[in-house]
Amino acid sequence: MLESADAGAALLAAWEHRVRRAMRYLDWPVAPVVAIRHATGASLALAAPPDQLFTATEVNEWALAASLFERDPSREAELLAALAVEQPDAAEPPALAEGPALVKLRTRAAAEANPRLRVLFDGSASRSLPCLMDDEMLTIGAGNGSRSWPLAGLPAPADIPWAELHAIPIALVTGTNGKTTVVRLIAACLRAAGRKTGHSCTDGLYIDGAPIRAGDYSGPDGARAVLRDQRVEAAVLETARGGILRRGLAVPRANAAVITGISADHFGEYGIHDLAALADAKLTVARALDRDGRLVVNAGDALLRARAMATGKPLAWFALDANDGLLTAHRRGGGDTCGVADGRLLLSLGGVNHELGPVAAMPLAIGGAAAFNVANLAAAALAAAALGVAPGIIATAFVRFGATPEDNPGRLMRFELGGLQLVVDFAHNPVALAALLELAGRMRGGRLALLLGQAGNRRDADLAQLAMAAAAAQPDLVIIKEIASHLRGRGEGEVPALLRQALARAGLPAAVIHEQPDEISAVRAALAWARPGDVLVLPVHTRAGRMEALALLQRLAKAGWSAGESLPA
Repeated sequence: MLESADAGAALLAAWEHRVRRAMRYLDWPVAPVVAIRHATGASLALAAPPDQLFTATEVNEWALAASLFERDPSREAELLAALAVEQPDAAEPPALAEGPALVKLRTRAAAEANPRLRVLFDGSASRSLPCLMDDEMLTIGAGNGSRSWPLAGLPAPADIPWAELHAIPIALVTGTNGKTTVVRLIAACLRAAGRKTGHSCTDGLYIDGAPIRAGDYSGPDGARAVLRDQRVEAAVLETARGGILRRGLAVPRANAAVITGISADHFGEYGIHDLAALADAKLTVARALDRDGRLVVNAGDALLRARAMATGKPLAWFALDANDGLLTAHRRGGGDTCGVADGRLLLSLGGVNHELGPVAAMPLAIGGAAAFNVANLAAAALAAAALGVAPGIIATAFVRFGATPEDNPGRLMRFELGGLQLVVDFAHNPVALAALLELAGRMRGGRLALLLGQAGNRRDADLAQLAMAAAAAQPDLVIIKEIASHLRGRGEGEVPALLRQALARAGLPAAVIHEQPDEISAVRAALAWARPGDVLVLPVHTRAGRMEALALLQRLAKAGWSAGESLPA
């Protein structure tokens, strides 16, 4: 409803004032209202009682529409129509005038009111118990210390088995790259410590490493599903940018929060247009930390480092170099750090050093060549320690994790097949792709082929940067792939055309650039082109595409296929 031309200071102030007046009229407790301007408009968020969330959205929509109407009365019909769409269940037509609108909002609030819900929220807070809620269900406690009830049938406080309810250790993991790998590493450490562990990530939901549901569960829905499973004794939750900005954090508290790092990705969505705003969004996870929780932060990210220091939370720093100046100073003060010293991963907790073993012996690090995974190992070590896992157990988990592709599906899965070296990965932005290609360069003996694709919700400039990262590796073949399930507002063929143009501008000859209509066709085209000694870098971005590609590689291995031979149908 808000056009960028309308996002002036006067309009934003009017919007905020109307929201505050409505909150007072509805007798809601005094709570924050945050209004911000950004490059393409403005956003306003308000806090409301737990049984008034739908009414709160209607307050926000009315306040904006009324402010726009005040600015331009000729838009009355348009704004009323928009409110009618946003509030399809309203018993009466929407109103812009403040008096009638507030009366309607009070009626809506009374219909939504659930006094017992508020009492249970207060009772949970007084007992320091986590409380989770969605549109249909309330959960008090977490994991094996939780109970859930439908919102329409909540028990009286006296009927709650309060003594049986408790929290469990929880880690949140966010950042631009490496989130899923770090989640899986922390979960592996917890399992090694004997805790039945649930984790959620972009690939699905898992209990004790076994998948229970496939799909992208890196948002609040995934977190709640894990925390409501009464088998779970500890939880590791991938916390993606989109979920934070659309729905916030599902959990009210956590013992550790990891921020792997930030780089340009998804700019232009939900008011995020630069790295500073992205860092602030990612740092939302710090708000859930308990008093003794640890905010685990990449010391090599200067912007993130400065923002993290301002949170006032207990910090734990990781870096590739354990002797980094920030890490050294932090250790002197008794702080927690992790990095590499003399080829060994060094975890320091409260001023005591713990050697986790040589990095070269950790399969995920590929002999130390995969620097991004060394950083992921360091971040995971700090988070696992914050959850109570002993350093010796962390070391045991790290020497095992990554020994088979199934440990970290879709992320740096390496295969040798028919005289080829293949890497299947999720690299989906310029920083991740450049790191992956740098590793491939170390593996390179013959030619290099690369799959290149992207979701349609990236800016043209972001697509160009992705293509530049690909071209910088001087590949012998780039196969541009369409991702039909990720068009996200663009037309068919639009993203491949932009990538082709950017590759050409970067200096790649037309003969090097090919196109395929989908991910599996692109994988097959790379295999058909290859000959012994080549390296194939295969970023596969959809779960279905990855499963089909892996099944194809397994069939080829079973058949004894060699590069240069025809591919089976």
